[in-house]
Amino acid sequence: MPVCRTATLILLLAAFSLAQDSKVAETLDQEQIRALIRQVAEKDMENDKKQRDYTYIERTEEHRLDGKGNVKSTETRTHEIMIVYDEPIERLIEKDDKPLSEKDTAKEEKRIQEIVDKRKNESEKDREKRLKQEEKDREESRQFVGEVADAYNFRFVGIENIDGRDAYAIDAEPRPGFQPHVKGAQYLPKFRFRVWIDKDEKQWVKLDALAIDTVSFGGFLARFHKGCRLVVEEKRINNEVWLPEHMAVKVDVRLALLKNFNIEQDVSYRDYKKFRTDTKITPLGEVQ
Repeated sequence: MPVCRTATLILLLAAFSLAQDSKVAETLDQEQIRALIRQVAEKDMENDKKQRDYTYIERTEEHRLDGKGNVKSTETRTHEIMIVYDEPIERLIEKDDKPLSEKDTAKEEKRIQEIVDKRKNESEKDREKRLKQEEKDREESRQFVGEVADAYNFRFVGIENIDGRDAYAIDAEPRPGFQPHVKGAQYLPKFRFRVWIDKDEKQWVKLDALAIDTVSFGGFLARFHKGCRLVVEEKRINNEVWLPEHMAVKVDVRLALLKNFNIEQDVSYRDYKKFRTDTKITPLGEVQ
């Protein structure tokens, strides 16, 4: 082999080795992870605004299980998610992977029309009130994600490749003595999770959460049992926004102490389409 080619090969191997060593050596301590989680909370708020520029199709497949975990029944529903006056609205388009009947289609269009009419005829006072509430809800969501930074002890797992991108893999275990300060944060100690955060974008791309204790909502109105699991995966679209790609849910829930429901859900998302930010869905029958 010519000397120049040998030297080039050695340099390439050395560079690759250094890159691998650098990747392996990279780590995050507790405080760095907490700072990262707070940064992710802010990024998620920005991302939420961009999501409102997209319509898409959502397909949910639900399995009802018996006490042994065997499937008793299966149902699928497919929705078109569209934007009606800046608000995402679900339009049912298929049941069990078959188009709706004429009767069900008419019923669904009537429901959508009522929403459109309500927004179209909304007074300025009601609109301001609604927008203020939406902003409050978004702020509470941001604070909730930020609270996660204080609710857990974190362990850096490493850097993993997800869909061709490097992501920090981080494990979270409930931190003893955590005191919640925002709505919903009291449930955080009931879960452990692993989260993957895109290294460049500082945006969470995957979450795998497991209930490690019974979670009660509304007193005894609903109780989610230990072992319930949620997996959510997101994907970067148009090199500008992170949107859901897949969600898997397994829940064992008891409602009002009367009946248990053991359910598995698999939700997929597709056909993302961006529309102009000044576009609004107008009443049915009119040009959009």
